[in-house]
Amino acid sequence: MTVRVGTSGWSYDHWRNVLYEPGLPAARRLERYAAEFDTVELNGSFYRWPSDAQFQRWRDQLQPGFVMAVKAARGLTHARRLRTPEVWIERLERGWRALGDRGGPLLVQLHPALERDDARLDHFLGAMSAGIPVAVEFRHPSWDDPAVYELLERHDAAYVVMSGGGLPCILKATAGFSYVRLHGPDPQAMYGGSYSADDLRWWAARIGEWDAQGRDVYVYFNNDLGGNAVRNARDLKAELGRRPEG
Repeated sequence: MTVRVGTSGWSYDHWRNVLYEPGLPAARRLERYAAEFDTVELNGSFYRWPSDAQFQRWRDQLQPGFVMAVKAARGLTHARRLRTPEVWIERLERGWRALGDRGGPLLVQLHPALERDDARLDHFLGAMSAGIPVAVEFRHPSWDDPAVYELLERHDAAYVVMSGGGLPCILKATAGFSYVRLHGPDPQAMYGGSYSADDLRWWAARIGEWDAQGRDVYVYFNNDLGGNAVRNARDLKAELGRRPEG
């Protein structure tokens, strides 16, 4: 199985002298990023869904073996809140066709005010193309229920394991792959702080367990402030490299 570690987004000015050398044009940041990591989570798609041509440009720019996870647009997850998703699903499928083999999971982050609605989630997952792996990030506590996890399992959709910002860290694996978003170690704030060496060893052990179960694992650091996501991703990769295989 494959374990991939990267960051949520890649084009941050405050990553200069952390990942990007001074003077590097913004247009070359993805190229530099991909020289070190083999996956990234596209977050800008939440605010503005890219054109099919843009997805194709990324496919052509990225080397074979690189995987781009894509965050679903807020028009689907926050405006419609998954209601009547068919129009958005058609756009998602076009984007994935344009990404080709560079396309990874679709991250579906639900609105924090969206309470549990099994029928709505079931309809959305059933309408999605079987060729697009889906990972769902729940933000309302009412979704924490065994029946919801069983629903995800029926659709082979991953429960997004979260860390940070007062979010519940529930170690559930519901699909053929596991999806982890690390928003930062501070329970009171999002996107800041740096995970300690002990934190990263703990996460490496959890990743090893999912890997031993035969699941692919995708891990994205979202504590971008100060370049901590880059440093933590590097350190987690190193920690995983020190663990014995099998």
